[in-house]
This record gives sequence, C-alpha cells and structure tokens, in this order.
Amino acid sequence: MNAKMLWQYARLVVGVGINVQKGQPVMINCPIECAPFGRMLMTAAYDAGAKDVIINWRDDYCTRERCLKADDSVFDSVYPWDALKLNSLAKEGVGVISVSASDPENLKGVDPDRLRRSRIASGRDLKEFMRAQMSNGIPWCVVSVPIPSWAKKVFPDLDEAEAVERLWDEIFKTVRVTEDGDAVEEWRRHCADIEGKARKLTEYDLAELHYKNSIGTDLTVKMPENCVWLAGGDICRTNGVKFVANMPTEEVFSAPLRNGVDGTLVASKPLVLSGNVVEGIRFTFKDGRIVGILADTNEENLRSQVDTDEGSHYLGEIALVPYDSPISQSGVLFFNTLFDENASCHFAFGEAYPACVKGGDDLSPEELAAAGINAESNTHVDFMVGTRDLEITGVTRKGETVRIFENGNFAI
Repeated sequence: MNAKMLWQYARLVVGVGINVQKGQPVMINCPIECAPFGRMLMTAAYDAGAKDVIINWRDDYCTRERCLKADDSVFDSVYPWDALKLNSLAKEGVGVISVSASDPENLKGVDPDRLRRSRIASGRDLKEFMRAQMSNGIPWCVVSVPIPSWAKKVFPDLDEAEAVERLWDEIFKTVRVTEDGDAVEEWRRHCADIEGKARKLTEYDLAELHYKNSIGTDLTVKMPENCVWLAGGDICRTNGVKFVANMPTEEVFSAPLRNGVDGTLVASKPLVLSGNVVEGIRFTFKDGRIVGILADTNEENLRSQVDTDEGSHYLGEIALVPYDSPISQSGVLFFNTLFDENASCHFAFGEAYPACVKGGDDLSPEELAAAGINAESNTHVDFMVGTRDLEITGVTRKGETVRIFENGNFAI
C-alpha cells in the first residue's frame, strides 16, 4: 500500500468530499478492518479545522451476530440515545463520511423481515437526520477501502493479500488518486464535465424517456415538471458549501414522475442488498408502481426490501452513466453499489432526492409529493440496468425527440 496515495485519498475525502469547514463537527462511520484509514480521515478532518470528530466503528461479525441472535423486539426501534445523537448532530450541520466496505454476503441467511423492520424503525426514529441528508441539509460522502472478504469476492483467483492490493489499485483509479497527480484538481475537472451534461439535460425539459435493450428492458419513464438533473457536487443548503456525496461518481441523475413509469426493467449486474447478492433482477411497472418482481437468487430479500413501505414500491432515482465510463472499462465487478452504479445506468427504488425538482430542498414531503416525485420512503436502493446496446430516447415538453443514449453511451 502506497502511504502517500492513501493520505492524498483521505485529504481528498475531507477537503472535497464533505469539504470540512472550520468549527464544523464531523462523523465518520467506518468498519474496524479499515481502522488505519478511519484514523487518517480523523486526522485530516482535525487538520482542516473540524470542531470534533466522532467515529462510529462497525464490524461484519458483530452485525451478523446481532441480526441472527438478538431478541426480535430490538429490530422495531432505535435506542433513544442513538436517535438523540444523530438527530442532534444533524442540527449542528455535521459532515458525515461513510466508509463502505463489507463482505457482500455477510447477512446471508438472516431473516429478511428483521432487516425490513429495522429500516422502518430507523426511518421513523432518525427522521431528522435522514431528512437532512436527503435534502442537502448536511454534507455527506460515501467512500470505500478494501477489506479481505470483499477483495476475495471481487478477485477470487488471487490470494488474499494480492486481492486486497489489486482492489486498492482499482479504487485509487476510480477516485483519480495517483502518486504524482493532483486529485483535487482532477475532481474539479471531472465534476465540471458531468455537471455540464446535467445542465444540458435540464435545459431539454424532458417529459419522458424510453429505455430499450436486448436483455429485456422496455420501459417508459415520465418526468415531473420542473425536474432538475444533477451531477458531481451538491450544495449544502445550510452553509452554501459544495460537497461530493459519492466518490467515485460518474452519474447524471434526477427523479422520475412517481406514477409515470411503465414497462419492464431488467438489471444488468448483480446487486448487493443487505448482505446478500441478488442476481437476475426483473421488475414490471404499472403507473409507477412495481407490480412484478423476479430474481434468480435471493428473491425473498429483494421482495422484502421493496415491501419496506408504500414508497419503496416506486422509483426515486433515474441515473445515466455511459457504458464506456472508467469503472465500466476496468472490467471489474465490485460487488459494491458505490462502484457498480458508477459503471452503469441505474435506477433506485425508494425515496427521491428533493433537489431533483426546482427548489425541492426547501419543500416539505407533502409539497414534494405534489410536485410529482417519490417523497417518502425508508429506503433508497440503486440497481444497475446499463448495457452496451442500451438505447434511451427522450421527448421534450415541446414534443421534440432527443436521442439521449446510443449504443450504451451519451449521444448528446
């Protein structure tokens, strides 16, 4: 492991990812296997002027043991002190860094209903914190570093040490960290490029899009009036500071009209969902609602996630990623949605990001629903649908036809 590159990565996450401001509290969610990186993030945050840095350590083994063996009642609520902590930090404008690294099959065999009830409890008891995050009330950034169980899933033919080192190499490429480069400047250029595409899509004022490819996707997606396409960095509405929610990011995204999705949607990559790998996903939509669910593996887990609440039966995100994006060109299936969603066009079922409609960050859930997007759900699950032959055709509100994607890549 190249220590110089690792420090550059940590400073990039702190300085560009959440863009820490002097006097701001920072919270880091980090697996114990990634402790060295978590400590680097803490140091980088303090060096940037953070008021305090709170680290929440987690562990795959402990998570699995709790999900399997804890009393059934614990999955129906969040402890009051945890709710007070997170909701209070949200009011203080905390910057949140989440290190996404876990065994993709860590929760295999766990009762899906326990996970479903836990999501509902978190959505209810942590509502202030989650609403602040979804509506850009606090800056947040999801990043990742390798752990052995994950690396071996990605590179099963390598021994553990080689798999971890290879995964480090691939991650550094995706986040534009090189030994002699300037990752901050690279990110500025990259964000400017994809933000330009987002502005162009917003200017088109698309009324609907039609998706079609050879694996079975044939879907019409209507868009709400005053929809906004976003990419790269977001603006924290409480302090006006720009942050980047995902590193890496290659997507241009918006929110579809809640009741305006019809047809068939077939996933092009496996989905790691609550510690299980779901393959061969096929959804059928009618008037926006998921009315048909099939999967080749772990279908029960997928159904449980869709059944979280009424909002989880509808799409909350539509995202465009060229098939020839750098992550896709790597040929690596990461078994981690942070990376795999940035290698492929994708959708998400569950809650929409309010900023996807004009002025949305300042609207109530009821006002967002009236604007036409999926305003309330305790889940948001991205799944990948892009292919080499994906065609996407748009129709503007003026009735003009626009070729958005051709042969899996942007045509605009």
